[in-house]
Amino acid sequence: MFNPFRIPIPQALRYRAPRSRSGNFATAPRSPSCPYHILMAAVMGGQVLMRVLRGRVQRQRVMDHMVAAGPGSLTPVLMTNLFAGMIFSIQTAREMARYGVMHALGGAFALGFCRELAPILTAAILAGQVGSAFAAEIGSMKITEQIDALKVLRTDPIDYLVVPRVLACCIMLPMLTMMGLVLGVGGGVLVAQVLYGLSPAIFLESVQTLLEPADLLAVLIKAVIFGAMIALAGCTWGLTTTCSKGLGRSATSAVVTTWVLLFVVDFCITVVMFHGIAIAH
Repeated sequence: MFNPFRIPIPQALRYRAPRSRSGNFATAPRSPSCPYHILMAAVMGGQVLMRVLRGRVQRQRVMDHMVAAGPGSLTPVLMTNLFAGMIFSIQTAREMARYGVMHALGGAFALGFCRELAPILTAAILAGQVGSAFAAEIGSMKITEQIDALKVLRTDPIDYLVVPRVLACCIMLPMLTMMGLVLGVGGGVLVAQVLYGLSPAIFLESVQTLLEPADLLAVLIKAVIFGAMIALAGCTWGLTTTCSKGLGRSATSAVVTTWVLLFVVDFCITVVMFHGIAIAH
């Protein structure tokens, strides 16, 4: 079976080490380019999907990574979504008051915050806390030859390292997103009542009117996709770590790459899910 741990680097993506004046190659190693990481992550994602469909899942390791990914990120996720909801409510209320439609504040807030802001914020926090940790942990195993030891012991590195991390993020990120969404809406209700005198009943009624079940389903779908992206990016950058000095660079690059791809993929999902609805209306 094709193994992404042995993907040959295409000639066009290979790094050519600079030569010194003596004609010898410089000894400082460098990681492959970003397109190679994206290609490797895509292939590895296919391998993970095949293993999940075949039932090759180590449930205990999945649970261990769920504990690390979920409770460890809960506090920053809740705090970020709470204050983001309060800020977004203030900005939305300014425009709604200008046009005299304060009664629709909850609905306008829910459409923007629930559809886009809450999933992106939660995924960004998980990428910074969990994705970087994955890259550092697997990178440390790579440079200390622990991955080679797994192969000697006839243990598939994808089954042991990648699949549990991907599944843990795919399970925990939707849960964290929904928790953050609820707290963010609560922050919006608080600001609307304290600063603008809008009762919670009117705010929540507007939310219920404009926010449809399909919107919540879209949020969950986004969260699952984002969770897979975070785990795959962290594992990919960790597997391409070449030296101990590259651990920090791999962790940072995994986070930055994930953040950029989050917005790219979020745009594509938004176009697919909501562009047709807007045209129909």
